[in-house]
Amino acid sequence: MRIRSKLILAAALATPLFTAACVTAPTPKQYGAFRAESPKSVLVVPALNSTVNVDAADYFVSTISRPVAERGYYVFPAHMVKRVLDDEGLSDAGLVHQADASRFASLFGCDTVMFVEIKKWESQYVVISTSTNVEFDYTLKSCRTGQTLWSSSQAMSYSPQATSSGNPLADLLAQAIISAIEKAKPNYIPLTQQANLVATHTLGQGLPAGPYLPAQYGSDQKQFPD
Repeated sequence: MRIRSKLILAAALATPLFTAACVTAPTPKQYGAFRAESPKSVLVVPALNSTVNVDAADYFVSTISRPVAERGYYVFPAHMVKRVLDDEGLSDAGLVHQADASRFASLFGCDTVMFVEIKKWESQYVVISTSTNVEFDYTLKSCRTGQTLWSSSQAMSYSPQATSSGNPLADLLAQAIISAIEKAKPNYIPLTQQANLVATHTLGQGLPAGPYLPAQYGSDQKQFPD
């Protein structure tokens, strides 16, 4: 994992770690079916965009392959996946998400397919405050049986804050300017990267190590129990 990836991951997991002392940790997911399937590859199909932002799916697809690959799985190239699906008459994400998982195995030879629904991709401006929000549902299915092997839901928010100068009026103006800039051009990518990292890398909740992460593969059953 590169240094930049480690820094992003550390930032993504900082809040859950910081609050662990006062918030009960979630119960680990059960990974019996996942381990029985023993997947080596993940096909990420185009995200289902349930928001009004028409660009959300295209932005999202640029962020998901890397964190999944970093967990030790082969991830099919996004541009190749889209081209093949288009050739098969599956250019609409809604049709893709309704298709049987076994169909993707015949097209790509993949072990699993990941479906992602974008449930929120918005920037809300209230008075002098802007909040940028994203929310995703992830589902990983076996291409052999169609069984759901893993799922996750993540929601992230960001509200820019101006640094206090000690002058209330100046601070108010600075906050209004910063909020207006975020509203005019919200930066969804860092939030999306954070959501993807938390979803896939969190111990007991994310993806167990795959075969292309040999140092951890098959030895993380305590963190990802059956």
